[in-house]
Amino acid sequence: MPAPSAPQIRTGSTRRRDDDIVSVSSQNPQLRFKVIEETDDYIVVDKPAFLLTHPTKPDQRPTLWKQLRELLAFEIANGGQVSIVNRLDRETSGLVLVAKTAPAARRFGLLMQQQCVHKEYLAIVWGWPEWETTIVDAPLDRQGKHQPSEIWLKQTIHPKGAPASTEFHVERRLTRSTMPHAKAAEPSPLSSPSGTRSREAAGQGRFSVVRAVPRTGRTHQIRVHLASLGHPIVGDKIYGPDEKLYLEFIETGWTSSLQQKLLLPRHALHSVRLAIREEHEWTSDLPTDLEQFLSTQSFRTE
Repeated sequence: MPAPSAPQIRTGSTRRRDDDIVSVSSQNPQLRFKVIEETDDYIVVDKPAFLLTHPTKPDQRPTLWKQLRELLAFEIANGGQVSIVNRLDRETSGLVLVAKTAPAARRFGLLMQQQCVHKEYLAIVWGWPEWETTIVDAPLDRQGKHQPSEIWLKQTIHPKGAPASTEFHVERRLTRSTMPHAKAAEPSPLSSPSGTRSREAAGQGRFSVVRAVPRTGRTHQIRVHLASLGHPIVGDKIYGPDEKLYLEFIETGWTSSLQQKLLLPRHALHSVRLAIREEHEWTSDLPTDLEQFLSTQSFRTE
């Protein structure tokens, strides 16, 4: 697939250079995003973990949408807009495509509906899958619609849910010879026959890097599908060891106890590749926190 052409600099615009690290006035230095490519029609950015994509409450918390509106103030003043095409969860890092004009937003929206926007993610999961490649076709719905749930947004596999399909490929298998400070909590997969094997593997310090290719775009799709296979994502507070860890986090914030059970302060999921037909392709390396997790001396690749 050919690499996208370099954007042309428009006289009088506030066009950023590719790979600029963007900092706006309201932004925490840890929540800086990087511009991957920008044209008159769109901008592709690399979102850090912990930065909300859209506002969820009427408060002053930084969001990618707010920061892009500040960054693209010149374009907006001249009839442009900020339309985020592929939304990422707050803790998910990686590539986000944003339309800057109404025609581009309509075009990208149609391409998403036609499943012409190809997305790939890398996830660090508990255990070693018994498969190298697998596909999960399992409909998803909000759990609270079918059974009691203390977490309103939590999703579950349910026959009345929306169709959801994800392709998975194992990229690396790793062993951690010693777990840090204390034994990590055992994952609690979603009704998976491989759950016992996965819990045993977690106790032995086994982890894998899995490439996920979603064929649909449901809420928490990759996270739920991996948990259903018995291999939840490391650091996932909702679909990992125990959903009560999420409730504990809401109450107390990040603590050493949660660190011992979850290993990472965020779920280890990163959007590494976006492509549109044969026209464009963008890639992103794993961020520092995930690279550091994988490169610790206690890990060895199998």
